[in-house]
Amino acid sequence: MAKRAGLSAPRQDATDWKWHEAKWSSIPASIIWGQDRRMEAENYLASGYGIRLAMSARTTGRASLGDLARVWQPSRLKGIQVSREYGTPFLAATQVFDLRPTPRKFLSLDRTDNVENRMVKAGTILVTCSGSVGRATLSHSAHLNTLISHDLLRVSPKDEAHWGWVYAFLRSPQGRAMMGAAQYGHVIKHLETSHLDALPVPMLRNDLLKKFQIAADQILELRTKSFEQLQEAEDIFASCFPSLAFDGDVSLGFSVRASQMFDRRRRLDASCFVPKTEQIMLAYSKHAERIDPLSRVTSRVFVPGRFKHIYGDGGMPYLDSADILEVNPDIVKFVLSLSEEEQLDYHVEPGWLLIPCSGQVYGNIGHTVMATEWHVGKVFTNHILRVCPNDRIRGGYLQCVMGHPSLGRPQIVRFAFGSSVPEISAADVATLGIPRLSSVVENAIADLMESSSIARDKADELEQSIAHEAELLIDHFIAGDSTAFIIP
Repeated sequence: MAKRAGLSAPRQDATDWKWHEAKWSSIPASIIWGQDRRMEAENYLASGYGIRLAMSARTTGRASLGDLARVWQPSRLKGIQVSREYGTPFLAATQVFDLRPTPRKFLSLDRTDNVENRMVKAGTILVTCSGSVGRATLSHSAHLNTLISHDLLRVSPKDEAHWGWVYAFLRSPQGRAMMGAAQYGHVIKHLETSHLDALPVPMLRNDLLKKFQIAADQILELRTKSFEQLQEAEDIFASCFPSLAFDGDVSLGFSVRASQMFDRRRRLDASCFVPKTEQIMLAYSKHAERIDPLSRVTSRVFVPGRFKHIYGDGGMPYLDSADILEVNPDIVKFVLSLSEEEQLDYHVEPGWLLIPCSGQVYGNIGHTVMATEWHVGKVFTNHILRVCPNDRIRGGYLQCVMGHPSLGRPQIVRFAFGSSVPEISAADVATLGIPRLSSVVENAIADLMESSSIARDKADELEQSIAHEAELLIDHFIAGDSTAFIIP
């Protein structure tokens, strides 16, 4: 997706001429004819272009990405959207990076061409090629049997031994910079398969290739484990309420007693009274040992106040509500406008639950993520609701209850108010009913949820590690150090 401009610290007033200085350079005309006849100055002024020139200056020990892998893209999708029960799930490019990819569209397979190439296998390298281009990830079990957008390039190594290294190279700062320098487009940037084919890639020794291969296998295994444990925990929780059945079609309308409106802050919007949430609470009452309000099992449910967002180098890492729902999000903003004391109000602790509380009901709002050690020491947006469990409940179990896609999130989303950008109030969420089960069941669910969060963090940490190792190796290659590379 396109990046939105943000506030930055004001520049110091200039007192001497020149008031400003343009960034410029000159290049031989022959370069323009050899690089897809590109006339945009930004492509030659970008740091990625300089990295590419430095790597291309090494005449041995490198190959083009097209020599090592097949880079391809499905044709533009022209699917027919149908209802969930008749369609196949479809994921847009940005949804593939979600912790829990949740399809919002379902397409007719009979009316979708080239279906096989639109689905992916576990371990396929996917690279964004429209909007914010050059971001790579590995497909895993969450993406199987799902139609994947054509806005993701597929990268399939010709030799399986190069899979881990190719992925690490695409995740490295130099690889991303070179892809950014090759992009084109005025408002929405794009990458083509030919741009990736032409990227120079150092040729590593076999022992190093094996090292990257093992690391990539571990990343894929951990991501798969994290997602499958999440699903297992949610299946156990749902199985505890066998009588639950959703009756009726809300599109046909429904009625509620007038007295119910006065119980919920005199809400007049129908979404606050959908029958599904009442049916869930009836099932909770029937099968749970008891129902506790969220305020009883938490020490605090709150949203911090607003603050002036001024970003710049040297600030504290900043995470928005969309960032906490992604695997290994890019941290590109650093807050300068908060003192050390003020930052404490926007920090979180491991075990807290984080819930986006501003946005669209079909998007980020209402999803639940457990904070881990990775989240410590960062500034979080005021558009994230913080839920702090106390010693009466385990955070993993509470996350499953509140974040369950069909039993938990609908009860949170119904509190949303506002037409353009819906909001959720902490006071409303604090009244949410939490079903209490036997300690054996609650602990089993909590163990799975907490193990899922740990596996997710380990995968992200390992992914960052191989990207850093690739960065160092590329630096050595550019500097002329050939010890790690195959030089004929």
